[in-house]
Amino acid sequence: MYRIMIADDEGIVVDSFTYILKEEFGEDVTIETAKTGRSVIELAERFRPDIALMDIRMPGINGIDAIKEIRKRNTGIVFIIISAYDKFGYAQEAMSQGVMDYLNKPVDRGQLIQTVKKAMELVDSEREKRSKELEILEKMETVTPIIESGLIYNMLFQDFFKEDIENFKKILEIDSDYGYMIALVFGEKQEGSILTNAVGTSVRIQNRIRDLREIVKSYFSGIVGAVMANKIAIFIPYDKKEFDYAERIEIIDTARNMVRRLDTQLDATFRAGVGCVKPLDKQMISYNEALDSLAITTGSVVHSDDLSIGCGYEDDYPIDLEDAIFESVRKGDINKGISVSNQFFEWMMESYGSYSEDIKLKTLEFVLRAESIAYQKSGNTYRFRSREDYLGVINSAPDYETLRKWFLDRISEACHNVMSRKETRSTGVIDRAREYIMANYKKDISLDDVSREVDISPYYFSKIFKEATGENFIEYLTNIRIEKAKELLNDTDMSMKEICVEVGYSNPNYFSRIFKKNVGVSPTEYKA
Repeated sequence: MYRIMIADDEGIVVDSFTYILKEEFGEDVTIETAKTGRSVIELAERFRPDIALMDIRMPGINGIDAIKEIRKRNTGIVFIIISAYDKFGYAQEAMSQGVMDYLNKPVDRGQLIQTVKKAMELVDSEREKRSKELEILEKMETVTPIIESGLIYNMLFQDFFKEDIENFKKILEIDSDYGYMIALVFGEKQEGSILTNAVGTSVRIQNRIRDLREIVKSYFSGIVGAVMANKIAIFIPYDKKEFDYAERIEIIDTARNMVRRLDTQLDATFRAGVGCVKPLDKQMISYNEALDSLAITTGSVVHSDDLSIGCGYEDDYPIDLEDAIFESVRKGDINKGISVSNQFFEWMMESYGSYSEDIKLKTLEFVLRAESIAYQKSGNTYRFRSREDYLGVINSAPDYETLRKWFLDRISEACHNVMSRKETRSTGVIDRAREYIMANYKKDISLDDVSREVDISPYYFSKIFKEATGENFIEYLTNIRIEKAKELLNDTDMSMKEICVEVGYSNPNYFSRIFKKNVGVSPTEYKA
């Protein structure tokens, strides 16, 4: 159905155009008419036509000015100018307003119909484009919450590689390297700092999660996680490393307004804790600050900066270096661990060189922390007396260079223990996987079968298998089967069907296609 508006001050023109279009297009068109510039503007607002046939010279507002006014409220109308004035200036101004065509009166029936058909094609094209846009939007409405929950999960549980975070940032159009967390908690009612009936309220809120997301996003341009018990983590990207006072107050006020609206529209009691600004890989700290803030106060909204949640540091303390040391240990990165540890030791000597006891204590503290991480990550056995000489070594160190060497050696060893464990486990997994594949390549085995055999997830197995072999699982299995097939073709008189089954394929035609794709010739040609 197409809505067509005819605007002309000559009744006979309006009647004849209406008759021609009704006769040609029948029930496919709905037509309404106007005779003055003002009435056509009013009609356009009410009727919202798809196509408009407009005369230039009408009483009151002329056709060109009417088009300009109509365009302000409806940009999608296809305009066709029909006028007795064959002047270049009129045509030029009409076209500048996006008019599709300019016809001179008297208009031939065939020319009118063809021009209207052309306009209908434009309308159809725009409708199809809009339909596809809505379809994409609908899909995004479904997919976006899943992607956002994935990012929140990765941030909170540190279950990510650097490239994963970069992919999330790209998909969700996040430009910042910093941000902060809001912990949104809810229940039936508040008693002290506790919200009652957390489970029942959580089930009810889960059914209203779309409404909750819309409300939150109307106040904060952030990423909303999934419901976890009676909590939802919200990540807000932020361009600076810390809040200033005015920004903190604005965030608190915005959060209060959000909580009030959530209380009213979702019929529950909400509270919001706000954590400090942190790098993306430290958002777990910000989230815990937000939760801790809610635990020690009864306000509906609280900012961790107001409660001094977390540890503060003197202005020149190199917290970035400290974090980098222990991150290096967690990753088993020996070179970086040595580098950042050396930088930290340099800072201690430059800043507190005359305080040897303090430097010794900090050195011991870092070594013990690094080894604790290494024990957890490497799977090595902790022995109570494994550090029996540490105090003696530190206290008897004749100079800072001796102490530095001991410090770097211990950090290096901690990193090495983590890396060795990773490499040993990965090597063992890959060796077992290869053995399993070699023993079972004749069967219909899958990536899931092999990952189950080596007892790790398919996702992680696929990643380390590709890193170790340079091939994905299917490529590796196919190459083994093809090599075995070539041996049988060269050394036996087995039939093609028998060879096909012997190397794990049930369909000879499929086997032949795979063989030719990998070898360059068919099995028959290869045997010949």
